[in-house]
Amino acid sequence: MEITPRLIEVFRAVMTTGSVTRAAELLSTSQPTVSRELARMEYVSGVALFERVQGRLRPTVAAITLFEEVQRVYVGMERVSSLLASLRENRGGHVSVIALPAFSHSLLPGACRRFAAACPGAGISIETQESPFLEEWLTAQRFDLGLTEQGAAPAGTRLTRLLEIDEVCVLPDGHPLLARRVIELADFADQAFVSLSASDPYRVQIDEAFAVRGIMRRQVVETPTAVSVCSLVRNGLGLAIVNPLTALDFAGRNLHIRPLAASYPFCVNLIQPEHRPASPLVAAMAAALCEEAADIRQRLEAGD
Repeated sequence: MEITPRLIEVFRAVMTTGSVTRAAELLSTSQPTVSRELARMEYVSGVALFERVQGRLRPTVAAITLFEEVQRVYVGMERVSSLLASLRENRGGHVSVIALPAFSHSLLPGACRRFAAACPGAGISIETQESPFLEEWLTAQRFDLGLTEQGAAPAGTRLTRLLEIDEVCVLPDGHPLLARRVIELADFADQAFVSLSASDPYRVQIDEAFAVRGIMRRQVVETPTAVSVCSLVRNGLGLAIVNPLTALDFAGRNLHIRPLAASYPFCVNLIQPEHRPASPLVAAMAAALCEEAADIRQRLEAGD
């Protein structure tokens, strides 16, 4: 004898509903049938899954552990079923994108809107990942498109430059430096400053620039993401230097953007694996990303 899908289904129903009676109702069967199949599952598995306490079932630790695994399997199957339904409805119309987390809120939403307008009914899935795993997954051909800051195409892919724009200064409402249209590095002297984490490559580059010039800032907060930097700035903790995409998301919400006199380029690159099947939808998504990048450039050039 072996554990059958039916026994797993009965076990899951009992764990989900909390009682044999409700599980029987859920499965459109009888209470004795559910009790019999639970007993069979315990016998076949050799594991005590429930304690009988005053006529009620109480799951054992083993049952709870098993249920967690069963739930993961069912969620996976539901995702597969959902994807198959999407493929049927859209006749294979689906695009998968992997991107750095920053791009999931600053570039992809607008691009997805453009794609949805051009390809109504087509599906999009977005995954976020940091380097170097992002580039490794693209090399493995796991996604249709990728968005990265890295300047070289990962193996087995081709690279298209979407944007190359400078890092910007962000300031809160009422800051004295808002009177300047361009911010010099010397303007940061003795200013309260919000920094990215010490290991961030942009943070390293910026710190070196200030150190070379002997400019001292008051480092008030250090935080890992540009989103949190901008949130802190708009709450008056200080000013900062961040990537222009995230800055643009926050502009007008108690936060202002000013260009820097010094240039610190920020690049966005579109990566397309070379060994995935060609698809008009992938081309449409790539075009949507290019259009959104061009629009972002225009908005930044228009100023705060």
